[in-house]
Amino acid sequence: MRVSAMPDHYDLVILGAGPGGYVAALRAAQLGMKVACVDKDRNLGGTCLNVGCIPSKAMLDSSELYYLAKNRFGRHGIQVGGVELDLPRMLARKAEIVKSLNDGVAFLFKRNKVTFVHGTARLLGKGMVRVEGERPAELEAAAILLATGSEPAALPFLPFDGNQVVSSTEALSFTRVPEHLIVVGGGYIGLELGSVWRRLGSKVTVLEFLPKILPANDAEVALILHKHLVKQGLDVHTSTKVTAADRKGGKVTLQAEKEGKKVSFEADKVLVSVGRRPCSANLGLETAGVRLEERTGKVVVSGTFETTAPGVYAIGDLIAGPMLAHKASEEGIAVAEHLAGKGGHVNYAALPSVIYTHPELAAVGLTEEQARETGRACKVGKCPFAASGRAKCLDDTEGLVKVVTDAETDRVLGVHILGPRASDLLAEAVLALEFRATAEDIARTCHSHPSLSEAVGEAARAAWSVAPAVVRRFSPPEKR
Repeated sequence: MRVSAMPDHYDLVILGAGPGGYVAALRAAQLGMKVACVDKDRNLGGTCLNVGCIPSKAMLDSSELYYLAKNRFGRHGIQVGGVELDLPRMLARKAEIVKSLNDGVAFLFKRNKVTFVHGTARLLGKGMVRVEGERPAELEAAAILLATGSEPAALPFLPFDGNQVVSSTEALSFTRVPEHLIVVGGGYIGLELGSVWRRLGSKVTVLEFLPKILPANDAEVALILHKHLVKQGLDVHTSTKVTAADRKGGKVTLQAEKEGKKVSFEADKVLVSVGRRPCSANLGLETAGVRLEERTGKVVVSGTFETTAPGVYAIGDLIAGPMLAHKASEEGIAVAEHLAGKGGHVNYAALPSVIYTHPELAAVGLTEEQARETGRACKVGKCPFAASGRAKCLDDTEGLVKVVTDAETDRVLGVHILGPRASDLLAEAVLALEFRATAEDIARTCHSHPSLSEAVGEAARAAWSVAPAVVRRFSPPEKR
């Protein structure tokens, strides 16, 4: 393959057009840089837009409506007999949403004069990138940003085959509802996709190695969600270690150990959801002098996201921290602003996370356990959605809002919301942590009535602890 004699020169070349790469490209272009973004997929948006966040939420929303039509509409006086599932149409709707957003990113690239280069990229060192594909090219850049994301991790004895043993990618596009789906891993991806297929009619069994699902979340809130998922029909087995697998006659049999006993599970589909690993292979990192962490394989970066190779930066799932799309986006913006001399940064203490089960679980900041492990005295305020008039009108009263504060200063340390539209309600809590707000600040904020947000205000009011300095500040002036 021939490569043009003179390489194209850019201020910034980005490897990867996912939520970290394309957002960084757009921000850099807005700041006046000449930008190129390289990706092996013609459909822009990366894993998140194509086979992750967006299609999974489309399936979650569609499957929830199907479940409600069959089981809950009658409570509202809506009679809908003969509800049937049209899975091909549901999948087509998902694809239409993805395509419209692909086109939207392409439009933004065009409007902001970002050059998209289709192909696989490799670092050549000294600010050079080689792209292989239909039109091989060499790109020269003042700065290079690695944003290639991650891929599903497999188990050594249970490799993906794309049919019976699948990753989240294939689990979004089953052409028929599995009779029995086993989900290996009790993290957010497995629970979300398990919820989709349970609502659509599958028997769903979740096998989690640890003593509880969602171990990174607040223990109390995760336990409540566990109970709700069981009520919805998910068969959840914790402290269960899958040790071997056998495929025969269209079925997969998993051998496991649970509480010292050998057990087995058989299903027609197995979703392996035990985590993700960074896509750092075949990028020429060694040639460029980019160092990886030995244990995790993640790229080592400085506080400004620069790798051990000068002028080469990395963000998102390639580096330390939770593998979240919005984390990658924030880091991409920070790199672009840093290169433009604007001092971009990311506040990891105010990084939100959401699990889109029903009810949703949204959280920011420290869990109650983490807050107490710091040795500080804490106060916790709660408000159940069962007390919310708006939640009752929605017929969606499961869950609660939990606010964790520093007992001495009243500063909000963490907020955990399990309930309807928790992902939207969390924004107020993220802002509170960003501005180091107190529970009193949230409690004194007027929340519209009736609304779900009132539960946030009530939980903050319950946690409100007034420190002596605050008492003095708000005490009425002495009469003279």
